[in-house]
Amino acid sequence: MKVLNFEFKAYLRNAAHVRDLLKRHHARFLGTDRQVDTYFRIPAGRLKIREGRIENSLIFYRRTNTARARRSAVEMMLLPRRNSVRAILSSALKVLAVVSKRREIYFIGNVKIHLDHVRSLGAFVEVEAMTRTGDIRKVRAQAARFQKLFAIPASDVVSLSYSDLILKKRKSGRR
Repeated sequence: MKVLNFEFKAYLRNAAHVRDLLKRHHARFLGTDRQVDTYFRIPAGRLKIREGRIENSLIFYRRTNTARARRSAVEMMLLPRRNSVRAILSSALKVLAVVSKRREIYFIGNVKIHLDHVRSLGAFVEVEAMTRTGDIRKVRAQAARFQKLFAIPASDVVSLSYSDLILKKRKSGRR
């Protein structure tokens, strides 16, 4: 499945405020998932396998690292909960990073909102406005609307992926 996202990730300063807004906007709560994302070293883009109770998928995406909402081209394959894809990919490719998180998953229409607590990194909110038709103007406007709704200042928007943040922390010698 190919999807075009306009998305942003930001530090989550007030989870209760965001949850309250999600409730007031009748967000559909899918549940809380404990997920492990294993990123593999590839020449371009990002390749990861996500393993959880709710979401299990093989994901390839291309996205620039900019500290604002940005376009992301995603190709994804849904996987059964128990599978051997990680083991096979780990045999063929080098593992770049492993990200372990607790993720609350919400939807408002075509917009997916995550409230994440990432091991060793802290709390984040992610907003992914998704389209399969390529209507990038619509999803760009939706991402901007949610950033404003959640009162997220530009200074809290994170340019790096969780894998990049883990690698950066590892390089600096902090655990």
